[in-house]
Amino acid sequence: MTLPFLDHLRRESDRFLDLLAEADPSARVPSCPEWSAADLLWHLAEVQWFWATIVEERRSSPDGLEHPPRPTDRDALLTFAAQQTDRLLRVLTETSPDTEVFMWAEDKTVGYIRRRQAHEALIHRLDAELTVGDVTPLDADLAADGVDECLAIMYGGIPEGWGTFTPAVAPVRFHLTDRPDADRVVRSGRFVGTDPDSGTSYDEDALDLVGSEGSGGSGGSEAAATITGTADDVDAWIWHRRGNDVLTFDGDTAALDAVRAVLRRPLT
Repeated sequence: MTLPFLDHLRRESDRFLDLLAEADPSARVPSCPEWSAADLLWHLAEVQWFWATIVEERRSSPDGLEHPPRPTDRDALLTFAAQQTDRLLRVLTETSPDTEVFMWAEDKTVGYIRRRQAHEALIHRLDAELTVGDVTPLDADLAADGVDECLAIMYGGIPEGWGTFTPAVAPVRFHLTDRPDADRVVRSGRFVGTDPDSGTSYDEDALDLVGSEGSGGSGGSEAAATITGTADDVDAWIWHRRGNDVLTFDGDTAALDAVRAVLRRPLT
Protein backbone atom coordinates (compact mmCIF):
# COMPACT_ATOMS: atom_id res chain seq x y z
CA MET A 1 0.00 0.00 0.00
CA THR A 2 1.29 3.42 -0.97
CA LEU A 3 0.59 5.97 1.73
CA PRO A 4 -0.25 9.63 1.02
CA PHE A 5 2.88 10.88 2.76
CA LEU A 6 2.40 14.51 1.75
CA ASP A 7 -1.11 14.55 3.23
CA HIS A 8 0.28 13.09 6.44
CA LEU A 9 3.11 15.62 6.44
CA ARG A 10 0.64 18.49 6.19
CA ARG A 11 -1.71 17.16 8.84
CA GLU A 12 0.98 16.25 11.38
CA SER A 13 2.88 19.52 10.87
CA ASP A 14 -0.28 21.61 11.28
CA ARG A 15 -1.19 19.82 14.50
CA PHE A 16 2.39 20.29 15.75
CA LEU A 17 2.31 24.04 15.05
CA ASP A 18 -1.15 24.53 16.54
CA LEU A 19 -0.10 22.86 19.79
CA LEU A 20 3.16 24.77 20.17
CA ALA A 21 1.53 28.09 19.31
CA GLU A 22 -0.42 27.73 22.56
CA ALA A 23 2.32 26.10 24.67
CA ASP A 24 4.56 27.83 27.18
CA PRO A 25 7.82 28.10 25.20
CA SER A 26 9.80 27.21 28.34
CA ALA A 27 7.78 24.04 29.04
CA ARG A 28 9.90 20.87 29.08
CA VAL A 29 9.32 18.14 26.52
CA PRO A 30 8.83 14.89 28.51
CA SER A 31 10.05 12.67 25.66
CA CYS A 32 13.10 14.89 25.04
CA PRO A 33 13.77 16.35 28.50
CA GLU A 34 16.77 18.37 27.36
CA TRP A 35 14.44 20.38 25.10
CA SER A 36 11.95 23.12 25.84
CA ALA A 37 8.82 23.60 23.74
CA ALA A 38 10.68 26.35 21.87
CA ASP A 39 13.59 23.97 21.21
CA LEU A 40 11.18 21.37 19.83
CA LEU A 41 9.61 23.97 17.55
CA TRP A 42 13.02 25.04 16.26
CA HIS A 43 14.14 21.45 15.74
CA LEU A 44 11.34 20.51 13.35
CA ALA A 45 11.48 23.90 11.63
CA GLU A 46 15.21 23.50 10.97
CA VAL A 47 14.77 19.89 9.81
CA GLN A 48 12.08 20.94 7.35
CA TRP A 49 14.22 23.86 6.18
CA PHE A 50 17.14 21.49 5.62
CA TRP A 51 15.29 18.94 3.51
CA ALA A 52 13.41 21.60 1.54
CA THR A 53 16.79 23.13 0.68
CA ILE A 54 18.35 19.79 -0.23
CA VAL A 55 15.52 19.00 -2.64
CA GLU A 56 15.02 22.53 -3.99
CA GLU A 57 18.71 22.93 -4.81
CA ARG A 58 19.09 19.29 -5.96
CA ARG A 59 22.04 18.90 -3.63
CA SER A 60 24.10 15.72 -3.67
CA SER A 61 25.78 16.74 -0.40
CA PRO A 62 25.01 19.03 2.54
CA ASP A 63 28.60 20.29 2.56
CA GLY A 64 28.78 24.07 2.67
CA LEU A 65 25.10 24.48 3.47
CA GLU A 66 24.69 27.43 5.85
CA HIS A 67 21.81 26.99 8.27
CA PRO A 68 19.64 30.01 9.08
CA PRO A 69 19.94 31.60 12.53
CA ARG A 70 17.34 30.62 15.07
CA PRO A 71 14.77 33.40 15.56
CA THR A 72 14.93 34.80 19.08
CA ASP A 73 11.34 36.05 19.11
CA ARG A 74 8.63 33.40 19.69
CA ASP A 75 6.27 34.80 17.06
CA ALA A 76 9.11 34.96 14.55
CA LEU A 77 9.98 31.33 15.33
CA LEU A 78 6.36 30.26 14.79
CA THR A 79 6.27 32.15 11.50
CA PHE A 80 9.54 30.60 10.35
CA ALA A 81 8.29 27.11 11.23
CA ALA A 82 5.03 27.58 9.32
CA GLN A 83 6.94 28.92 6.31
CA GLN A 84 9.25 25.90 6.27
CA THR A 85 6.34 23.47 6.41
CA ASP A 86 4.73 25.22 3.43
CA ARG A 87 8.04 25.35 1.59
CA LEU A 88 8.84 21.69 2.20
CA LEU A 89 5.42 20.59 1.01
CA ARG A 90 5.65 22.76 -2.09
CA VAL A 91 9.11 21.49 -3.01
CA LEU A 92 8.21 17.84 -2.41
CA THR A 93 5.01 18.22 -4.41
CA GLU A 94 6.74 19.86 -7.37
CA THR A 95 9.63 17.37 -7.50
CA SER A 96 9.34 13.89 -8.99
CA PRO A 97 9.66 11.21 -6.30
CA ASP A 98 12.24 9.46 -8.50
CA THR A 99 14.62 12.44 -8.31
CA GLU A 100 17.86 11.57 -6.52
CA VAL A 101 19.43 13.98 -4.02
CA PHE A 102 21.47 13.75 -0.85
CA MET A 103 20.09 11.35 1.74
CA TRP A 104 21.94 9.50 4.49
CA ALA A 105 19.93 6.32 3.79
CA GLU A 106 20.49 3.90 0.91
CA ASP A 107 17.32 5.20 -0.75
CA LYS A 108 18.30 8.64 -2.01
CA THR A 109 15.08 9.50 -3.80
CA VAL A 110 12.73 12.36 -3.07
CA GLY A 111 10.08 9.68 -2.58
CA TYR A 112 11.92 8.49 0.53
CA ILE A 113 12.33 12.04 1.78
CA ARG A 114 8.53 12.38 1.54
CA ARG A 115 8.20 9.25 3.67
CA ARG A 116 10.91 10.23 6.17
CA GLN A 117 9.49 13.72 6.70
CA ALA A 118 5.97 12.43 7.26
CA HIS A 119 7.34 10.27 10.08
CA GLU A 120 9.50 13.10 11.41
CA ALA A 121 6.41 15.29 11.71
CA LEU A 122 4.36 12.44 13.21
CA ILE A 123 6.78 11.72 16.06
CA HIS A 124 7.37 15.38 16.87
CA ARG A 125 3.62 15.99 16.83
CA LEU A 126 3.49 13.36 19.57
CA ASP A 127 6.28 15.21 21.40
CA ALA A 128 4.23 18.41 21.23
CA GLU A 129 1.15 16.60 22.51
CA LEU A 130 3.09 15.12 25.43
CA THR A 131 4.37 18.62 26.23
CA VAL A 132 0.89 20.14 26.49
CA GLY A 133 -0.84 17.00 27.84
CA ASP A 134 -3.20 16.40 24.92
CA VAL A 135 -2.20 13.08 23.34
CA THR A 136 -4.20 11.75 20.39
CA PRO A 137 -3.75 8.46 18.49
CA LEU A 138 -1.20 8.08 15.73
CA ASP A 139 -2.68 7.20 12.34
CA ALA A 140 -2.53 3.39 12.31
CA ASP A 141 -1.42 3.03 8.68
CA LEU A 142 1.30 5.65 9.05
CA ALA A 143 2.41 4.15 12.38
CA ALA A 144 2.62 0.67 10.82
CA ASP A 145 4.80 2.11 8.07
CA GLY A 146 6.84 3.81 10.78
CA VAL A 147 7.52 0.46 12.42
CA ASP A 148 8.73 -0.86 9.07
CA GLU A 149 10.94 2.19 8.49
CA CYS A 150 12.52 1.96 11.94
CA LEU A 151 13.25 -1.76 11.71
CA ALA A 152 14.39 -1.78 8.09
CA ILE A 153 16.23 1.56 7.88
CA MET A 154 16.66 3.52 11.12
CA TYR A 155 17.97 0.54 13.11
CA GLY A 156 18.72 -1.85 10.27
CA GLY A 157 19.37 -2.21 6.59
CA ILE A 158 22.45 -3.89 5.21
CA PRO A 159 24.06 -1.65 2.54
CA GLU A 160 24.52 -3.15 -0.89
CA GLY A 161 28.13 -3.86 -1.80
CA TRP A 162 29.77 -3.31 1.56
CA GLY A 163 29.42 -4.47 5.14
CA THR A 164 28.45 -7.78 6.67
CA PHE A 165 25.76 -8.73 9.15
CA THR A 166 26.24 -11.71 11.46
CA PRO A 167 23.06 -12.79 13.28
CA ALA A 168 23.51 -13.49 16.98
CA VAL A 169 20.13 -14.72 18.19
CA ALA A 170 16.83 -16.12 16.92
CA PRO A 171 14.34 -13.85 15.10
CA VAL A 172 11.72 -11.74 16.86
CA ARG A 173 8.31 -10.95 15.41
CA PHE A 174 6.65 -7.53 15.81
CA HIS A 175 2.93 -8.27 15.80
CA LEU A 176 0.70 -5.25 15.15
CA THR A 177 -2.72 -6.19 16.48
CA ASP A 178 -4.63 -3.68 14.35
CA ARG A 179 -2.48 -4.10 11.23
CA PRO A 180 -1.44 -7.80 11.16
CA ASP A 181 -0.56 -7.55 7.46
CA ALA A 182 2.23 -5.19 8.55
CA ASP A 183 3.88 -7.63 10.99
CA ARG A 184 7.68 -7.67 10.73
CA VAL A 185 10.32 -10.22 11.72
CA VAL A 186 13.84 -9.12 12.63
CA ARG A 187 16.99 -10.68 13.93
CA SER A 188 19.65 -8.97 15.99
CA GLY A 189 23.33 -9.29 15.23
CA ARG A 190 26.56 -7.49 14.48
CA PHE A 191 27.12 -5.19 11.52
CA VAL A 192 30.71 -4.54 10.41
CA GLY A 193 31.87 -2.51 7.44
CA THR A 194 33.36 0.70 6.09
CA ASP A 195 31.29 3.08 3.99
CA PRO A 196 33.23 3.58 0.74
CA ASP A 197 31.73 7.05 0.25
CA SER A 198 32.28 8.57 3.71
CA GLY A 199 35.08 6.34 4.97
CA THR A 200 33.13 5.79 8.20
CA SER A 201 33.74 2.40 9.81
CA TYR A 202 31.01 0.51 11.67
CA ASP A 203 31.19 -2.29 14.21
CA GLU A 204 27.90 -2.27 16.08
CA ASP A 205 24.79 -4.17 17.01
CA ALA A 206 22.04 -3.80 14.41
CA LEU A 207 18.82 -5.36 13.14
CA ASP A 208 18.15 -7.21 9.92
CA LEU A 209 14.59 -7.35 8.59
CA VAL A 210 14.12 -10.98 7.56
CA GLY A 211 10.40 -11.34 6.97
CA SER A 212 6.90 -9.94 6.98
CA GLU A 213 3.47 -11.47 7.17
CA GLY A 214 1.98 -12.13 3.75
CA SER A 215 5.06 -10.93 1.86
CA GLY A 216 6.71 -14.24 1.16
CA GLY A 217 9.43 -13.49 3.72
CA SER A 218 10.30 -15.48 6.81
CA GLY A 219 6.97 -14.65 8.43
CA GLY A 220 6.06 -15.03 12.07
CA SER A 221 6.32 -18.84 12.26
CA GLU A 222 10.13 -18.84 12.50
CA ALA A 223 10.28 -16.22 15.25
CA ALA A 224 11.38 -17.35 18.69
CA ALA A 225 9.73 -14.39 20.42
CA THR A 226 7.01 -11.83 19.79
CA ILE A 227 6.52 -8.17 20.65
CA THR A 228 2.82 -7.33 20.45
CA GLY A 229 0.87 -4.07 20.43
CA THR A 230 -1.10 -1.71 18.24
CA ALA A 231 0.75 0.01 15.40
CA ASP A 232 0.39 3.27 17.36
CA ASP A 233 1.99 1.86 20.50
CA VAL A 234 4.74 -0.11 18.76
CA ASP A 235 5.83 2.86 16.65
CA ALA A 236 5.81 5.22 19.63
CA TRP A 237 7.65 2.61 21.76
CA ILE A 238 10.40 2.14 19.18
CA TRP A 239 10.83 5.93 19.15
CA HIS A 240 11.12 5.89 22.98
CA ARG A 241 7.88 7.83 23.36
CA ARG A 242 6.10 5.06 25.33
CA GLY A 243 7.15 2.54 27.96
CA ASN A 244 7.22 -1.25 27.96
CA ASP A 245 3.82 -1.36 29.71
CA VAL A 246 1.94 -0.67 26.44
CA LEU A 247 3.28 -3.87 24.81
CA THR A 248 3.52 -7.56 25.60
CA PHE A 249 6.73 -9.55 25.26
CA ASP A 250 6.59 -13.33 24.80
CA GLY A 251 9.08 -16.05 23.99
CA ASP A 252 12.86 -16.35 23.98
CA THR A 253 14.25 -13.90 26.53
CA ALA A 254 17.69 -13.67 24.93
CA ALA A 255 16.20 -12.80 21.54
CA LEU A 256 13.94 -10.15 23.08
CA ASP A 257 16.79 -8.65 25.11
CA ALA A 258 19.04 -8.45 22.05
CA VAL A 259 16.42 -6.58 20.00
CA ARG A 260 15.61 -4.23 22.87
CA ALA A 261 19.32 -3.50 23.35
CA VAL A 262 19.59 -2.28 19.73
CA LEU A 263 16.40 -0.23 20.04
CA ARG A 264 17.70 1.53 23.16
CA ARG A 265 19.91 3.68 20.94
CA PRO A 266 18.21 7.08 20.80
CA LEU A 267 16.43 8.50 17.77
CA THR A 268 15.49 12.20 17.49
